[in-house]
Amino acid sequence: MTVEEGHDVTDAVQERLRRWRLVLGGGPADGTGCALSGRDAAMDGALAALYGKGDKPSAGRTGRDRAAGLGGSAPSVARWLGDIRTYFPSSVVQVMQRDAVDRLGLATLLLEPEMLEAVEADVHLVGTLLSLNKAMPETTKETARAVVRKVVEDLEKRLATRTRATLTGALDRSARISRPRHHDIDWNRTIAANLKNYLPEYRTVVPERLIGYGRASQSVKKEVVLCVDQSGSMAASVVYASVFGAVLASMRSVSTRLVVFDTAVADLTDQLDDPVDVLFGTQLGGGTDINRALAYCQSRITRPAQTVVVLISDLYEGGIRDEMLKRVAAMKASGVQFVTLLALSDEGAPAYDREHAAALAALGAPAFACTPDLFPEVMAAAIEKRPLPIPDAV
Repeated sequence: MTVEEGHDVTDAVQERLRRWRLVLGGGPADGTGCALSGRDAAMDGALAALYGKGDKPSAGRTGRDRAAGLGGSAPSVARWLGDIRTYFPSSVVQVMQRDAVDRLGLATLLLEPEMLEAVEADVHLVGTLLSLNKAMPETTKETARAVVRKVVEDLEKRLATRTRATLTGALDRSARISRPRHHDIDWNRTIAANLKNYLPEYRTVVPERLIGYGRASQSVKKEVVLCVDQSGSMAASVVYASVFGAVLASMRSVSTRLVVFDTAVADLTDQLDDPVDVLFGTQLGGGTDINRALAYCQSRITRPAQTVVVLISDLYEGGIRDEMLKRVAAMKASGVQFVTLLALSDEGAPAYDREHAAALAALGAPAFACTPDLFPEVMAAAIEKRPLPIPDAV
């Protein structure tokens, strides 16, 4: 081994020990024997304030003295938020913020404007703010709306273009007609369907049957009802559903209705032009009455064969279970495409009522968790009345 190679091995070992030291928190028991200084010591302090033990600030402490200590002071928390944004990437910052809210009970501090200005905004923070909406002082609401709007606009940029393109294609395909106008002919399908009419001498295909689609944008082709559970565990799903609802409402060929529910039902369709208004119109938490919500949605359906109902819920029903299942069966029998999503988020399926999920699957409405990136494909399949792209792990 050369001297240079020896240095490389030593550096790799030291880096490994440094990382383990940051994870384990120091002290004789961690077995690393690694001391931290400078930026590493500051990172360790930020981690200790959240994940250490005890109740005193951890600045400069190690080993058994390592202590959690953001306290209840808004200035100290604001400094900590600034520190973690300095030392960690955005994705890690968001995780640490969520842990701080859960582990140290910092939700009430989010009611202060200076705190909101310091945090890294994401979907989970929006859910926390919405759950605090009723307790939020007027001095904080404007800042909270600005935070929520930033997250919503970022989500729209990420999701809107692909959603519109995917659903426009599905709407066009679902509007198949037997006598298309020239510019509505699907030439690839038409040629494939008429290959038997190929004339070798002319080296051409004579199309006896034209295949084409009507223009979905000329009129309302489909009606979509988003029925969203606003219980506390569904916070991220409510955020994404509001964004998708606004995107769908912007498409002239789709009539979109957004209904949120707990034990009561709220129709937020009139606010779909601004998903931020929709979100602040929700009330996260409380019980769940799926049957009542579906009864409301069912009463608003006028064209069953052209309607897609999307129920987004963990299926913990506080209402009448048998009536809920009967409503789903009745809607499907009338021609409604019924989709059940246990969650609309990046986190996968939450805890959910497996008995109700199995009962819905028996009715032909299998329940599964859906990521925001998959949602346009799910909606396209429902619009075209083809099998849903259900993920393998459900």
